[in-house]
Amino acid sequence: MTKPTIVLVHGAWADASSWNAVAAQLRGQGFTVLAPPNALRGVESDAGYLSSFLAQRTTGPVVLAGHSYGGVVISNAAGTGGDVRALVYVNAFIPAEGESIFGILGGSGSALDVPDPTTVLDVVGYPGAPEGDAEAFLKPDTVFRYFAQDLPEADVWNVVTGQRPITLSANAAPTTTAAWRTLPSWAVVGTDDLVIPAATQRSLAERAGSKISDVAASHVSLVSQPAASVEAILAAAAHVGA
Repeated sequence: MTKPTIVLVHGAWADASSWNAVAAQLRGQGFTVLAPPNALRGVESDAGYLSSFLAQRTTGPVVLAGHSYGGVVISNAAGTGGDVRALVYVNAFIPAEGESIFGILGGSGSALDVPDPTTVLDVVGYPGAPEGDAEAFLKPDTVFRYFAQDLPEADVWNVVTGQRPITLSANAAPTTTAAWRTLPSWAVVGTDDLVIPAATQRSLAERAGSKISDVAASHVSLVSQPAASVEAILAAAAHVGA
């Protein structure tokens, strides 16, 4: 069996290290694993970067996995760079054409879908921002209560300290390409996720025809329960290599 390259795309308020435990297990099974940076600036530019990365940094078949906002990015990039054969969504958005993160979360019961976003987020300007745009950071209390509530306290503080912000425009921008319409997909649903409620994750995954597995974990299941992500990625890899 030819082993595909595994490419892991992180989401908002994180960096590639959020995949460390997953990547280590996959490397231990002989896979080449890459975890590129996701700039968190905008759907079009982030997907464009990933497409370029795939085209230049991979050869042969690829399994492309995304966490949270990373699901938006892989959905928009998978058909435009590299030989992507399968998608894996971990606690992720799986948008259709025209859908945005704000639109998907609206009315979902997400802890971030609140009348006053500044109760859960710190919203600040950034150099060169288009008019009306800003960066969003998670407040420490938000990380502890809603984002990473199943991690040890020291690890939660690491999330708070090292979080990378996402722009409001990235959350508002519509998806233009839904690669899951033509590629097989797998989805890991975190049943204790308070950022993307499990019912929302499941609905998106069912629409995409994904093979769904559940894990009793927070929004950061890839950190707290990495075996669930590894299992889904191995299933995708087995399908690709069959």
